[in-house]
Amino acid sequence: MQHVKDELNVFRKIVIAKAKQNLSKKSNTGNLSKSITSNLEVYQSGNFLLEFDLGEYGEFVDKGVKGAAPSQVSKNAKIKGQQAPNSPYKFRNKRPPSKPLEDWAKKKNVRLRSKDGKFAKGSYKTIGMILAKNIWARGLKPSLFFTKPFESEFKQLSNELVEAFGLDIDEFLQYTLNKYE
Repeated sequence: MQHVKDELNVFRKIVIAKAKQNLSKKSNTGNLSKSITSNLEVYQSGNFLLEFDLGEYGEFVDKGVKGAAPSQVSKNAKIKGQQAPNSPYKFRNKRPPSKPLEDWAKKKNVRLRSKDGKFAKGSYKTIGMILAKNIWARGLKPSLFFTKPFESEFKQLSNELVEAFGLDIDEFLQYTLNKYE
């Protein structure tokens, strides 16, 4: 089963590399990218187990999160409505933490503005709380940073895996025939 194992190893490495590349385009802290891992087990019986771990919050980022109350978003907001209507996850009564959003706003130099576009008074703590409320209300849009590369590579995997499996069967038959000659 070495050829199958090799093919699955290539598959998982490509998927992880493309997922990390997708995350790097989103200008994040890099913590999610560092947390992505996978594990491949190939058993003597010919069965295999391939697992991907997206870390603590990777699946939420990939699949998005439904908002708890999209109607509560400010009437002046540029983006309105549910951001992840098909997500299996939903905010309920607990809001996302405002501290990481506050830190993000500070890093990106996000500032409050008045209706006429001038800078308004307000701390980064206020910005973090506003962002947390907005995310809780309308949700997080799915990024599909992992889903897209997985599905793309999976489509290509079928032919390569069949070929690798065929090579393993050929080697097994060759070994068996040589053993009994």
